[in-house]
Amino acid sequence: MSSLQSTLIGFSAILMWSLLALLTVASGAVPPFQLAAMTFAIGGAIGAVWVTWSGSWGALRQSPRAWALGVGGLFGYHALYFISLRLAPPAEAGLLNYLWPLLIVLFSGLLPGEKLRWYSVAGALIGFAGTAILFAGKGLTPTGGATTGYIAALMAAFVWAGYSVLSRRLASVPTAAVAGFCLVTAALAALCHLTLETTVWPNGLEEWEAVIALGVGPVGAAFYAWDIGVKRGDIRLLGVASYAAPVLSTLFLVLAGFAEARITLLLSALLIAGGGLLAAKDMLRRK
Repeated sequence: MSSLQSTLIGFSAILMWSLLALLTVASGAVPPFQLAAMTFAIGGAIGAVWVTWSGSWGALRQSPRAWALGVGGLFGYHALYFISLRLAPPAEAGLLNYLWPLLIVLFSGLLPGEKLRWYSVAGALIGFAGTAILFAGKGLTPTGGATTGYIAALMAAFVWAGYSVLSRRLASVPTAAVAGFCLVTAALAALCHLTLETTVWPNGLEEWEAVIALGVGPVGAAFYAWDIGVKRGDIRLLGVASYAAPVLSTLFLVLAGFAEARITLLLSALLIAGGGLLAAKDMLRRK
């Protein structure tokens, strides 16, 4: 598989993640951990079929560090993300969560051989300015469950950024191992659901379709595609492209009627995306 092909596969993950917020909201009132268990079970099953077909079950024999990072990143991020969308307005929670591309740029400066540039910091500040305008533009005073949702969304951004950056140091772990990470994540989510939540099944065909679509795409194939892209493709180009996700995600929410087409919402999305592009200035110049 060529670098170009791998990069294009990585692009497909970004597109699928742009639908994560929309499909999560469309899935109805399914509790967060139950939703994570259902969707990761679907995503893990897809991976299991692939691993069986390719005869690569040996890829699951990884170090405890690799399993801790894989399961911790997938389970931790999605538990926080689903909680945030259940407790806070979906567009605002989604934009807070999509600070992860900016955080990846900042965290990457801590990796060996990497140096944090001034425009990386400036880009991060512009992104945070976008979230400030988001809140101020709506006259929002977070209280109660919404506050918890916003905190969960911000924590999710940090978890995913940490997972992504640390994964670069485990590039030898094959993509097939992601199937195991997904299945263990599904089991952990199911345990948390049985302990903390009351089961609520999707109501009607449309909500079931949203759950299945989540498991097949954003919480399934996207992880395998992203893993292939960052390990075999042009990771710099993929990093820049990821900043398109918040704009696309917000656009999909507005088109589906789950968010208002407010000028402040658009401005926030553009600031976050623009800040990300500035932070990745050296990536663009090299490309």
